[in-house]
Amino acid sequence: MNLHKLLSDREQDGRPIRVGLIGAGRYGTMYLAQANNIPGIHVVAIADINVKRAEGAFDLVGWPKNQIAPDIATAMRDRSTAIIANADELFDVDIDIIVEATGNPIVGVKHALRAIDTKKHIIMVTVEADALAGPALARRAEAAGVVYSMAYGDQPALIMELVDWARTSGFDVVCAGKGAKFLEHYHEMNPDNVWENWEFSKELTDSGQLNPNMHTSFRDGTKASIEMAAVANGAGLVPSDSGLTFTPGDVEEIATICRPADVGGVLAHEGSVEVMSSVKRDGTWIPHNTQEGVFVVVKATNDYVSGCFNEYPWHPDPTGLYAALYRPYHYVGLELNMSIANAVLRGVATGAPIGFFGDVVATAKKDLKAGEFLDGEGGYTVWGQLVSAKHSVATGALPVALAHHVELRNDVPKGGIVGWDDVIMDDSLAQALELRRETEALVSETAVTA
Repeated sequence: MNLHKLLSDREQDGRPIRVGLIGAGRYGTMYLAQANNIPGIHVVAIADINVKRAEGAFDLVGWPKNQIAPDIATAMRDRSTAIIANADELFDVDIDIIVEATGNPIVGVKHALRAIDTKKHIIMVTVEADALAGPALARRAEAAGVVYSMAYGDQPALIMELVDWARTSGFDVVCAGKGAKFLEHYHEMNPDNVWENWEFSKELTDSGQLNPNMHTSFRDGTKASIEMAAVANGAGLVPSDSGLTFTPGDVEEIATICRPADVGGVLAHEGSVEVMSSVKRDGTWIPHNTQEGVFVVVKATNDYVSGCFNEYPWHPDPTGLYAALYRPYHYVGLELNMSIANAVLRGVATGAPIGFFGDVVATAKKDLKAGEFLDGEGGYTVWGQLVSAKHSVATGALPVALAHHVELRNDVPKGGIVGWDDVIMDDSLAQALELRRETEALVSETAVTA
Protein backbone atom coordinates (compact mmCIF):
# COMPACT_ATOMS: atom_id res chain seq x y z
CA MET A 1 0.00 0.00 0.00
CA ASN A 2 3.02 2.32 0.13
CA LEU A 3 4.48 2.08 -3.38
CA HIS A 4 3.88 5.76 -4.09
CA LYS A 5 5.77 6.71 -0.91
CA LEU A 6 8.69 4.47 -1.94
CA LEU A 7 8.71 6.04 -5.40
CA SER A 8 8.61 9.53 -3.89
CA ASP A 9 11.57 8.64 -1.69
CA ARG A 10 13.53 7.54 -4.77
CA GLU A 11 12.64 10.85 -6.42
CA GLN A 12 13.86 12.87 -3.45
CA ASP A 13 17.06 10.84 -3.30
CA GLY A 14 17.74 11.43 -6.98
CA ARG A 15 17.63 7.68 -7.71
CA PRO A 16 14.69 7.19 -10.06
CA ILE A 17 13.88 3.73 -11.42
CA ARG A 18 15.47 3.60 -14.87
CA VAL A 19 13.15 1.97 -17.39
CA GLY A 20 13.86 0.64 -20.87
CA LEU A 21 10.72 0.19 -22.98
CA ILE A 22 10.74 -2.09 -26.03
CA GLY A 23 7.78 -1.56 -28.34
CA ALA A 24 5.91 1.64 -29.20
CA GLY A 25 2.53 0.04 -29.78
CA ARG A 26 -0.66 0.68 -27.88
CA TYR A 27 0.58 -0.71 -24.56
CA GLY A 28 3.89 1.16 -24.62
CA THR A 29 2.17 4.38 -25.64
CA MET A 30 -0.32 4.08 -22.79
CA TYR A 31 2.55 3.73 -20.31
CA LEU A 32 4.33 6.77 -21.74
CA ALA A 33 1.12 8.75 -21.23
CA GLN A 34 1.46 8.16 -17.47
CA ALA A 35 5.21 8.00 -16.92
CA ASN A 36 5.87 11.73 -16.62
CA ASN A 37 3.29 11.99 -13.86
CA ILE A 38 4.93 9.35 -11.63
CA PRO A 39 7.68 10.30 -9.16
CA GLY A 40 10.80 8.19 -9.09
CA ILE A 41 10.50 7.01 -12.71
CA HIS A 42 12.90 7.73 -15.59
CA VAL A 43 12.08 6.19 -18.96
CA VAL A 44 15.60 6.12 -20.36
CA ALA A 45 14.68 4.98 -23.85
CA ILE A 46 11.98 3.49 -26.01
CA ALA A 47 13.14 1.03 -28.65
CA ASP A 48 11.18 0.24 -31.79
CA ILE A 49 12.40 -0.86 -35.22
CA ASN A 50 9.84 1.60 -36.56
CA VAL A 51 11.35 4.82 -35.23
CA LYS A 52 8.60 6.94 -36.76
CA ARG A 53 6.01 4.96 -34.80
CA ALA A 54 7.94 5.70 -31.59
CA GLU A 55 8.13 9.38 -32.49
CA GLY A 56 4.41 9.29 -33.12
CA ALA A 57 3.84 7.79 -29.67
CA PHE A 58 5.63 10.72 -28.06
CA ASP A 59 3.50 13.14 -30.08
CA LEU A 60 0.30 11.31 -29.10
CA VAL A 61 0.98 11.62 -25.37
CA GLY A 62 2.30 15.18 -25.54
CA TRP A 63 5.82 14.28 -24.39
CA PRO A 64 7.83 17.51 -23.91
CA LYS A 65 10.21 18.05 -26.81
CA ASN A 66 12.99 19.16 -24.46
CA GLN A 67 12.84 15.76 -22.77
CA ILE A 68 13.67 13.80 -25.94
CA ALA A 69 17.36 12.94 -26.14
CA PRO A 70 19.43 12.21 -29.27
CA ASP A 71 20.95 9.06 -27.72
CA ILE A 72 20.94 6.89 -24.59
CA ALA A 73 24.10 8.44 -23.13
CA THR A 74 22.48 11.87 -23.17
CA ALA A 75 19.23 10.46 -21.79
CA MET A 76 21.06 8.86 -18.86
CA ARG A 77 22.91 12.07 -18.08
CA ASP A 78 20.07 14.57 -18.50
CA ARG A 79 17.16 12.39 -17.31
CA SER A 80 15.56 12.62 -20.70
CA THR A 81 14.34 9.87 -23.04
CA ALA A 82 15.93 8.56 -26.21
CA ILE A 83 14.23 6.92 -29.19
CA ILE A 84 16.29 4.06 -30.59
CA ALA A 85 15.80 1.49 -33.35
CA ASN A 86 17.95 -1.26 -31.83
CA ALA A 87 16.76 -2.67 -28.50
CA ASP A 88 20.19 -4.23 -27.91
CA GLU A 89 21.42 -0.81 -26.80
CA LEU A 90 19.25 -1.07 -23.69
CA PHE A 91 21.17 -4.03 -22.35
CA ASP A 92 24.52 -2.26 -22.47
CA VAL A 93 23.59 0.56 -20.06
CA ASP A 94 22.87 0.71 -16.34
CA ILE A 95 19.09 0.59 -16.22
CA ASP A 96 16.92 -1.27 -13.73
CA ILE A 97 14.12 -2.85 -15.70
CA ILE A 98 13.06 -3.82 -19.22
CA VAL A 99 9.46 -3.70 -20.41
CA GLU A 100 9.06 -6.14 -23.32
CA ALA A 101 6.04 -5.04 -25.35
CA THR A 102 6.82 -6.10 -28.92
CA GLY A 103 4.01 -8.66 -29.14
CA ASN A 104 6.36 -11.10 -30.90
CA PRO A 105 6.93 -14.31 -28.88
CA ILE A 106 10.27 -15.19 -30.48
CA VAL A 107 11.66 -11.69 -30.04
CA GLY A 108 10.14 -11.53 -26.56
CA VAL A 109 12.06 -14.63 -25.47
CA LYS A 110 15.27 -13.16 -26.87
CA HIS A 111 14.83 -9.88 -25.02
CA ALA A 112 13.93 -11.61 -21.76
CA LEU A 113 17.10 -13.70 -21.93
CA ARG A 114 19.23 -10.60 -22.57
CA ALA A 115 17.61 -8.85 -19.62
CA ILE A 116 18.25 -11.84 -17.36
CA ASP A 117 21.87 -12.17 -18.55
CA THR A 118 22.52 -8.48 -17.84
CA LYS A 119 20.79 -8.58 -14.42
CA LYS A 120 17.81 -6.45 -15.34
CA HIS A 121 14.27 -7.09 -14.16
CA ILE A 122 11.84 -7.95 -16.96
CA ILE A 123 8.15 -7.11 -17.33
CA MET A 124 6.74 -9.44 -19.99
CA VAL A 125 3.91 -7.60 -21.70
CA THR A 126 4.22 -10.03 -24.61
CA VAL A 127 2.07 -12.71 -23.03
CA GLU A 128 2.56 -14.84 -26.16
CA ALA A 129 6.18 -15.32 -25.10
CA ASP A 130 5.10 -16.10 -21.55
CA ALA A 131 2.71 -18.81 -22.76
CA LEU A 132 5.45 -20.29 -24.94
CA ALA A 133 8.34 -20.38 -22.47
CA GLY A 134 7.46 -18.30 -19.40
CA PRO A 135 8.07 -21.13 -16.89
CA ALA A 136 11.66 -21.57 -18.10
CA LEU A 137 12.26 -17.81 -18.26
CA ALA A 138 10.94 -17.34 -14.72
CA ARG A 139 13.23 -20.09 -13.45
CA ARG A 140 16.26 -18.55 -15.17
CA ALA A 141 15.37 -15.12 -13.78
CA GLU A 142 15.10 -16.48 -10.25
CA ALA A 143 18.53 -18.12 -10.57
CA ALA A 144 19.97 -14.78 -11.75
CA GLY A 145 18.40 -12.85 -8.88
CA VAL A 146 16.07 -10.72 -11.00
CA VAL A 147 12.29 -10.46 -11.23
CA TYR A 148 10.36 -11.85 -14.19
CA SER A 149 6.80 -10.54 -14.07
CA MET A 150 3.50 -10.31 -15.85
CA ALA A 151 2.37 -6.79 -16.72
CA TYR A 152 -0.14 -5.16 -14.39
CA GLY A 153 -2.98 -3.66 -16.40
CA ASP A 154 -3.25 -6.67 -18.65
CA GLN A 155 -5.84 -9.17 -17.46
CA PRO A 156 -3.51 -12.05 -16.42
CA ALA A 157 -1.73 -9.97 -13.77
CA LEU A 158 -5.03 -8.61 -12.47
CA ILE A 159 -6.41 -12.14 -12.23
CA MET A 160 -3.28 -13.16 -10.32
CA GLU A 161 -3.97 -10.34 -7.86
CA LEU A 162 -7.44 -11.81 -7.22
CA VAL A 163 -5.97 -15.31 -6.85
CA ASP A 164 -3.52 -13.96 -4.29
CA TRP A 165 -6.36 -12.22 -2.43
CA ALA A 166 -8.31 -15.49 -2.33
CA ARG A 167 -5.47 -17.66 -1.07
CA THR A 168 -4.21 -15.08 1.41
CA SER A 169 -7.76 -14.92 2.79
CA GLY A 170 -7.82 -18.69 3.27
CA PHE A 171 -9.90 -19.69 0.26
CA ASP A 172 -9.23 -22.43 -2.25
CA VAL A 173 -9.39 -21.14 -5.82
CA VAL A 174 -12.03 -22.99 -7.82
CA CYS A 175 -11.64 -20.95 -10.99
CA ALA A 176 -9.89 -17.85 -12.28
CA GLY A 177 -10.90 -16.13 -15.46
CA LYS A 178 -12.11 -13.21 -17.53
CA GLY A 179 -14.79 -12.09 -19.94
CA ALA A 180 -14.64 -11.80 -23.73
CA LYS A 181 -17.02 -11.66 -26.66
CA PHE A 182 -17.21 -15.07 -28.32
CA LEU A 183 -19.42 -16.91 -30.80
CA GLU A 184 -18.92 -20.48 -31.98
CA HIS A 185 -17.89 -19.57 -35.55
CA TYR A 186 -15.07 -17.33 -34.29
CA HIS A 187 -12.58 -20.22 -34.40
CA GLU A 188 -12.81 -20.03 -38.20
CA MET A 189 -12.26 -16.27 -38.36
CA ASN A 190 -9.46 -14.88 -40.53
CA PRO A 191 -8.14 -11.45 -41.55
CA ASP A 192 -10.50 -11.32 -44.55
CA ASN A 193 -13.69 -11.50 -42.48
CA VAL A 194 -12.47 -10.22 -39.12
CA TRP A 195 -14.28 -6.87 -39.30
CA GLU A 196 -17.62 -8.63 -39.74
CA ASN A 197 -17.14 -9.78 -36.16
CA TRP A 198 -16.21 -6.45 -34.56
CA GLU A 199 -18.24 -3.33 -33.84
CA PHE A 200 -15.87 -0.83 -35.48
CA SER A 201 -17.10 1.65 -38.06
CA LYS A 202 -16.21 0.99 -41.72
CA GLU A 203 -14.40 4.31 -41.74
CA LEU A 204 -12.07 3.07 -38.99
CA THR A 205 -11.50 -0.41 -40.45
CA ASP A 206 -10.74 1.12 -43.86
CA SER A 207 -8.31 3.64 -42.34
CA GLY A 208 -5.48 1.13 -41.87
CA GLN A 209 -5.11 2.00 -38.18
CA LEU A 210 -6.26 -1.45 -37.03
CA ASN A 211 -4.26 -4.66 -37.45
CA PRO A 212 -6.57 -7.38 -38.86
CA ASN A 213 -4.30 -10.22 -37.71
CA MET A 214 -4.16 -8.90 -34.17
CA HIS A 215 -7.90 -8.44 -34.00
CA THR A 216 -8.46 -11.91 -35.44
CA SER A 217 -6.38 -13.34 -32.60
CA PHE A 218 -8.39 -11.30 -30.09
CA ARG A 219 -11.65 -12.88 -31.25
CA ASP A 220 -10.86 -16.39 -32.58
CA GLY A 221 -10.04 -17.75 -29.12
CA THR A 222 -6.25 -17.53 -29.39
CA LYS A 223 -5.58 -14.46 -27.25
CA ALA A 224 -7.98 -15.62 -24.55
CA SER A 225 -6.27 -19.02 -24.48
CA ILE A 226 -2.83 -17.43 -24.23
CA GLU A 227 -3.88 -15.21 -21.34
CA MET A 228 -5.48 -18.12 -19.51
CA ALA A 229 -2.35 -20.22 -20.03
CA ALA A 230 -0.36 -17.46 -18.33
CA VAL A 231 -2.82 -17.49 -15.41
CA ALA A 232 -2.75 -21.30 -15.18
CA ASN A 233 1.05 -21.31 -15.05
CA GLY A 234 1.16 -18.46 -12.56
CA ALA A 235 -1.49 -19.83 -10.22
CA GLY A 236 -0.97 -23.58 -10.54
CA LEU A 237 -4.39 -24.11 -12.13
CA VAL A 238 -5.06 -26.90 -14.63
CA PRO A 239 -7.10 -26.17 -17.79
CA SER A 240 -9.49 -28.66 -19.33
CA ASP A 241 -8.01 -30.67 -22.21
CA SER A 242 -11.08 -29.78 -24.27
CA GLY A 243 -10.34 -26.05 -24.09
CA LEU A 244 -12.24 -23.01 -22.84
CA THR A 245 -16.05 -23.09 -23.03
CA PHE A 246 -16.73 -19.35 -23.43
CA THR A 247 -20.09 -19.94 -21.71
CA PRO A 248 -22.37 -16.85 -21.89
CA GLY A 249 -23.30 -15.18 -18.61
CA ASP A 250 -23.43 -11.98 -16.58
CA VAL A 251 -21.52 -10.92 -13.50
CA GLU A 252 -24.13 -12.37 -11.15
CA GLU A 253 -23.73 -15.80 -12.76
CA ILE A 254 -19.95 -16.13 -12.49
CA ALA A 255 -20.01 -18.46 -9.48
CA THR A 256 -22.83 -20.54 -10.97
CA ILE A 257 -21.12 -21.03 -14.33
CA CYS A 258 -17.51 -21.34 -13.22
CA ARG A 259 -17.94 -24.26 -10.82
CA PRO A 260 -17.47 -28.00 -11.48
CA ALA A 261 -19.78 -29.77 -13.92
CA ASP A 262 -20.83 -32.30 -11.29
CA VAL A 263 -22.60 -29.51 -9.38
CA GLY A 264 -24.04 -27.75 -12.43
CA GLY A 265 -21.16 -25.64 -13.74
CA VAL A 266 -18.89 -25.95 -16.77
CA LEU A 267 -15.53 -26.87 -15.22
CA ALA A 268 -14.01 -30.31 -15.65
CA HIS A 269 -12.66 -29.98 -12.11
CA GLU A 270 -11.96 -27.46 -9.37
CA GLY A 271 -8.77 -25.45 -9.70
CA SER A 272 -9.11 -24.41 -13.34
CA VAL A 273 -9.44 -21.38 -15.62
CA GLU A 274 -12.30 -20.21 -17.82
CA VAL A 275 -13.53 -17.41 -20.07
CA MET A 276 -17.17 -16.26 -20.12
CA SER A 277 -18.75 -14.82 -23.25
CA SER A 278 -20.40 -11.42 -23.08
CA VAL A 279 -22.95 -12.38 -25.76
CA LYS A 280 -25.50 -15.16 -26.04
CA ARG A 281 -24.99 -17.81 -28.72
CA ASP A 282 -27.37 -15.89 -31.00
CA GLY A 283 -25.08 -12.85 -30.76
CA THR A 284 -27.24 -10.66 -28.50
CA TRP A 285 -25.34 -8.76 -25.83
CA ILE A 286 -25.83 -9.79 -22.22
CA PRO A 287 -26.60 -6.89 -19.84
CA HIS A 288 -24.01 -6.53 -17.05
CA ASN A 289 -21.66 -8.88 -18.91
CA THR A 290 -18.07 -9.70 -18.01
CA GLN A 291 -16.55 -8.29 -21.23
CA GLU A 292 -13.75 -6.14 -19.79
CA GLY A 293 -13.45 -7.76 -16.39
CA VAL A 294 -11.61 -10.47 -14.48
CA PHE A 295 -12.75 -12.76 -11.69
CA VAL A 296 -11.91 -15.49 -9.22
CA VAL A 297 -14.35 -18.10 -7.87
CA VAL A 298 -13.81 -19.48 -4.37
CA LYS A 299 -15.45 -22.21 -2.31
CA ALA A 300 -16.71 -21.91 1.25
CA THR A 301 -14.37 -23.58 3.70
CA ASN A 302 -17.18 -24.42 6.15
CA ASP A 303 -20.89 -23.88 6.83
CA TYR A 304 -20.28 -20.55 8.55
CA VAL A 305 -18.50 -19.14 5.48
CA SER A 306 -21.28 -20.46 3.25
CA GLY A 307 -23.73 -18.61 5.45
CA CYS A 308 -21.72 -15.43 4.96
CA PHE A 309 -21.85 -15.93 1.18
CA ASN A 310 -25.64 -15.96 1.39
CA GLU A 311 -26.07 -13.16 3.93
CA TYR A 312 -24.26 -10.58 1.80
CA PRO A 313 -25.17 -9.61 -1.80
CA TRP A 314 -22.24 -11.53 -3.30
CA HIS A 315 -24.26 -13.55 -5.84
CA PRO A 316 -23.22 -17.04 -4.72
CA ASP A 317 -24.19 -20.12 -6.75
CA PRO A 318 -27.50 -21.88 -5.92
CA THR A 319 -25.79 -24.23 -3.44
CA GLY A 320 -24.33 -21.32 -1.48
CA LEU A 321 -20.90 -22.99 -1.59
CA TYR A 322 -19.31 -20.93 -4.37
CA ALA A 323 -18.88 -17.18 -4.68
CA ALA A 324 -16.95 -14.85 -6.95
CA LEU A 325 -14.94 -11.64 -6.67
CA TYR A 326 -15.04 -9.55 -9.83
CA ARG A 327 -13.13 -6.53 -11.12
CA PRO A 328 -15.01 -4.83 -13.98
CA TYR A 329 -12.20 -3.13 -15.91
CA HIS A 330 -8.52 -3.32 -16.79
CA TYR A 331 -6.61 -0.14 -17.60
CA VAL A 332 -3.97 -1.82 -19.77
CA GLY A 333 -0.71 0.18 -20.03
CA LEU A 334 -2.01 2.98 -17.84
CA GLU A 335 -1.54 0.65 -14.84
CA LEU A 336 1.84 -0.78 -15.82
CA ASN A 337 3.84 1.08 -13.19
CA MET A 338 2.42 -1.18 -10.49
CA SER A 339 4.53 -4.00 -11.93
CA ILE A 340 7.60 -1.82 -12.42
CA ALA A 341 7.50 -0.46 -8.87
CA ASN A 342 6.87 -3.86 -7.28
CA ALA A 343 9.69 -5.50 -9.21
CA VAL A 344 12.34 -2.88 -8.50
CA LEU A 345 11.36 -1.63 -5.04
CA ARG A 346 10.10 -4.87 -3.50
CA GLY A 347 11.60 -7.57 -5.68
CA VAL A 348 8.11 -8.98 -6.22
CA ALA A 349 6.41 -10.04 -9.44
CA THR A 350 2.77 -9.15 -10.11
CA GLY A 351 2.28 -12.71 -11.29
CA ALA A 352 4.86 -15.09 -12.72
CA PRO A 353 4.90 -18.78 -13.72
CA ILE A 354 5.42 -21.26 -10.89
CA GLY A 355 5.34 -24.27 -13.19
CA PHE A 356 3.99 -25.56 -16.50
CA PHE A 357 0.26 -26.23 -16.15
CA GLY A 358 -1.38 -24.81 -19.29
CA ASP A 359 -0.38 -24.64 -22.96
CA VAL A 360 -1.80 -23.13 -26.15
CA VAL A 361 -1.62 -25.48 -29.11
CA ALA A 362 -2.00 -24.81 -32.85
CA THR A 363 -5.41 -26.01 -34.06
CA ALA A 364 -6.44 -26.12 -37.73
CA LYS A 365 -9.02 -23.56 -38.85
CA LYS A 366 -9.60 -25.54 -42.05
CA ASP A 367 -8.32 -28.69 -43.71
CA LEU A 368 -4.58 -28.17 -44.08
CA LYS A 369 -2.42 -29.92 -46.67
CA ALA A 370 1.24 -30.97 -46.58
CA GLY A 371 3.38 -28.27 -48.16
CA GLU A 372 1.27 -25.40 -46.85
CA PHE A 373 2.87 -22.86 -44.54
CA LEU A 374 1.27 -22.03 -41.21
CA ASP A 375 0.80 -18.33 -40.58
CA GLY A 376 0.43 -18.29 -36.80
CA GLU A 377 -1.78 -16.25 -34.52
CA GLY A 378 -4.52 -14.25 -36.14
CA GLY A 379 -3.97 -15.82 -39.56
CA TYR A 380 -5.78 -18.09 -41.97
CA THR A 381 -4.51 -21.52 -40.91
CA VAL A 382 -4.57 -22.04 -37.12
CA TRP A 383 -6.00 -20.74 -33.86
CA GLY A 384 -4.64 -21.33 -30.36
CA GLN A 385 -6.51 -23.78 -28.11
CA LEU A 386 -5.86 -24.01 -24.37
CA VAL A 387 -5.14 -27.49 -22.97
CA SER A 388 -3.30 -28.80 -19.95
CA ALA A 389 0.48 -28.80 -20.31
CA LYS A 390 0.52 -32.49 -19.44
CA HIS A 391 -1.80 -33.26 -22.35
CA SER A 392 0.15 -31.03 -24.73
CA VAL A 393 3.49 -32.63 -23.97
CA ALA A 394 2.11 -36.18 -23.97
CA THR A 395 0.52 -35.75 -27.39
CA GLY A 396 3.42 -33.82 -28.97
CA ALA A 397 1.29 -30.76 -29.76
CA LEU A 398 2.86 -27.74 -31.44
CA PRO A 399 2.54 -24.47 -29.47
CA VAL A 400 0.75 -21.82 -31.49
CA ALA A 401 3.61 -19.36 -30.89
CA LEU A 402 5.85 -21.56 -33.05
CA ALA A 403 3.28 -22.01 -35.83
CA HIS A 404 4.58 -18.99 -37.75
CA HIS A 405 6.04 -19.46 -41.24
CA VAL A 406 6.64 -23.18 -40.80
CA GLU A 407 5.89 -25.78 -43.47
CA LEU A 408 3.55 -28.70 -42.94
CA ARG A 409 4.93 -32.14 -43.71
CA ASN A 410 1.56 -33.84 -43.07
CA ASP A 411 -2.12 -33.09 -43.72
CA VAL A 412 -4.08 -31.87 -40.68
CA PRO A 413 -7.90 -31.92 -40.73
CA LYS A 414 -10.01 -28.96 -39.66
CA GLY A 415 -10.20 -28.91 -35.86
CA GLY A 416 -7.16 -31.14 -35.53
CA ILE A 417 -4.21 -30.19 -33.35
CA VAL A 418 -0.95 -29.69 -35.23
CA GLY A 419 1.92 -31.75 -33.81
CA TRP A 420 5.67 -31.27 -33.77
CA ASP A 421 5.92 -34.17 -36.22
CA ASP A 422 3.58 -32.40 -38.64
CA VAL A 423 5.91 -29.46 -39.32
CA ILE A 424 9.41 -28.67 -40.56
CA MET A 425 10.92 -26.34 -37.95
CA ASP A 426 13.00 -23.35 -38.95
CA ASP A 427 16.62 -23.45 -37.71
CA SER A 428 16.37 -19.74 -36.88
CA LEU A 429 14.10 -20.64 -33.94
CA ALA A 430 16.88 -22.45 -32.05
CA GLN A 431 16.87 -20.12 -29.04
CA ALA A 432 13.09 -20.21 -28.61
CA LEU A 433 13.12 -23.98 -29.08
CA GLU A 434 15.71 -24.37 -26.34
CA LEU A 435 13.57 -22.42 -23.88
CA ARG A 436 10.49 -24.31 -24.98
CA ARG A 437 12.17 -27.65 -24.28
CA GLU A 438 13.17 -26.37 -20.84
CA THR A 439 9.53 -25.43 -20.25
CA GLU A 440 8.22 -28.82 -21.34
CA ALA A 441 10.68 -30.54 -19.02
CA LEU A 442 8.99 -28.80 -16.10
CA VAL A 443 5.79 -30.81 -16.56
CA SER A 444 7.23 -33.73 -14.61
CA GLU A 445 8.35 -31.41 -11.79
CA THR A 446 5.16 -29.40 -11.51
CA ALA A 447 3.01 -29.98 -8.44
CA VAL A 448 -0.54 -28.63 -8.44
CA THR A 449 -0.95 -25.93 -5.82
CA ALA A 450 -4.58 -25.05 -6.43
